[in-house]
Amino acid sequence: MENWKRNVWILFGSQFLVLGAMTMIMPFLPLYVQELGVEGESQISLWSGVIFGANFLTAFLFSPFWGRMADRHGRKLMLLRSGFGMAIVIILTGFATGPWSLLGLRLLNGVVSGFIPAAIALVATNTPKEHVGYALGTLNSGAVAGAICGPLFGGLMAETFGFRMIFNITGIVILLAAFVVLFLVKEEKKPEPSAKNEKSNAIKDFKKVTVHSPMLSLMLVGFLVQFALLGMNPLIPLFVQQLTAGGNVALFAGIAASVMGVANMLASPKLGKVGDRKGSHHVLYYSLIGAAIFSIPQAFVQELWQLIALRFLLGLCIGGLLPSVNSLVKTLSPAGMESRTYSFSNSAVYLGNLLGPITGGAIVAVVGTRGLFLFAGIILLISVAYVKRKVLPILDRKRTVYEAKEIPS
Repeated sequence: MENWKRNVWILFGSQFLVLGAMTMIMPFLPLYVQELGVEGESQISLWSGVIFGANFLTAFLFSPFWGRMADRHGRKLMLLRSGFGMAIVIILTGFATGPWSLLGLRLLNGVVSGFIPAAIALVATNTPKEHVGYALGTLNSGAVAGAICGPLFGGLMAETFGFRMIFNITGIVILLAAFVVLFLVKEEKKPEPSAKNEKSNAIKDFKKVTVHSPMLSLMLVGFLVQFALLGMNPLIPLFVQQLTAGGNVALFAGIAASVMGVANMLASPKLGKVGDRKGSHHVLYYSLIGAAIFSIPQAFVQELWQLIALRFLLGLCIGGLLPSVNSLVKTLSPAGMESRTYSFSNSAVYLGNLLGPITGGAIVAVVGTRGLFLFAGIILLISVAYVKRKVLPILDRKRTVYEAKEIPS
């Protein structure tokens, strides 16, 4: 097996372990907050929201720094730094003594996080350009598969072992993934020695990265996608409860969430291959159209099966969104700044992860759960128009020029 394929499949498994482990703690985080002494529904909800978002806040702030370190010292080193760092912090989270210590540990976890962005950067820089879309789509499938399985295993183990032990198990699983990377992943394309002495800062790096149009537009699209789609997820159980009149809500909410993930996992590699042949910008554009088309009707469903069917179709479209953005980011990255470019792109995604659920909660409070799907659809339609105007024309011109250079005279 070629080294790039070997890396892809090893990191596919590692991302499955990391995302599966990280999402194991999500189903019972509010219950853990309650166990730490927080009382009252409003206080539990407030602390849970703050503690959930804390990880994304510090990840958003520190991502550019780690990207710069990766371009200087190597992407594999950043994978190991993140893997071992998160394992230690999450094990310590199982020993939290109150909500403030839990908040501090979640903030620290965001500081040392970055396993997924580092894996994306390593695969993108060590894969032949004609296979980048497929490789990143496959990598995305591993992350999605972990995110699907994690909450299920977490819920089952919490019933058996208790909340605190789950954090220890989570840390050990991430530690295993870090050792897999240490011994099995090979980084062939490493930073130039001169990169270690390069003097730069986040502002200079951002200006240098975004001067390549339409890089800033792609970052904005990444933010809007996460902002629109992640805002739905925490509130799906409330909508399922309305459709089922309160019966087996947890089970049906899990099905509604998992079918979207399964569809995403199935579609990502195939859409990545299409992007390699036809252009990832076209996959991004049509996937956005599909995501908008299948988001809006969810506001009008009357039966649970209708919601589940639309969520599955939405998942197929999501499989072509962030992997396409990541593939295009690699194409437009300045030489030697690939990890920094991905770090800024991922900061935009982290910001969407942070603001999406907050905005979604506010929308539900004002117009109800159905209004949330309309809002998401409108944001996605805005993204479609923006990509058509600001991304497609530029990348079509660049692709034409590139293909002309490839044809021998």
